[in-house]
Amino acid sequence: MGAINQPVGQIRLTNVSVVKYKKGGKRFEIACYKNKVTEWRNKIETDLDEVLQIHNVFSNVSKGHVSSKNDLKSAFGTDDVDAIILEILQKGDFQVGDKERSHQMSSTYRDIVSHVTLMCVDPNTRRPYPASIIEKAISDCGFSVSSKSAKSQALEAIRKLQEKGEIPIVRARMRIRVVIDIKQGKPLREKIRSLADEVEEENMDDEYECVALVLPGNYKTLDELIRNETKGRGMVQLLDMNESRA
Repeated sequence: MGAINQPVGQIRLTNVSVVKYKKGGKRFEIACYKNKVTEWRNKIETDLDEVLQIHNVFSNVSKGHVSSKNDLKSAFGTDDVDAIILEILQKGDFQVGDKERSHQMSSTYRDIVSHVTLMCVDPNTRRPYPASIIEKAISDCGFSVSSKSAKSQALEAIRKLQEKGEIPIVRARMRIRVVIDIKQGKPLREKIRSLADEVEEENMDDEYECVALVLPGNYKTLDELIRNETKGRGMVQLLDMNESRA
């Protein structure tokens, strides 16, 4: 008996994560390795060869139907497969399997724990908790991982930890000192105050000087504001880390 030939234009793939994309009234798909699409979009994986099972664009991956050059040109205005693959990979939809979802949730959970550890302190010692203690406290308070960003979920986890009282925990703050020329200080004063969580001291004699507590997320913004607006002549000095917030 002769060998059974696979029809031209068909490629059979198995164990794939399919990214689907509709454009110009047609459907396009690419075949990727499981777990890799999310890693690519999160910039964890940067090697396209580690993401794609095969460097091609399909009309239907499960049936092995490869898109024609005419269809690609009609929908995308080009038959450049590389450029089309990148667009599909970035904008297309894909279904997350059970194993991939588990992997994704596990990775997100670790990111949440990391964010909470960096953002909070023990109010009694004013020192950060070890990640292991934060992880156990989050688990014990019944927090569930969702599809939101790790940072937004970390804020939710902090609120839940404070509500449940699993451990004494407060947001960490940084004590900073801003010094700039008085002429620049007057127009920048309100912007500086808006970025501060609490202003402790303020002086507007020969120079504008402000000692304030800021949340870590606002420190970089404040530093860039002073550097850009004063053309490098202003100063933001870090005085103390992990100042607790009741």
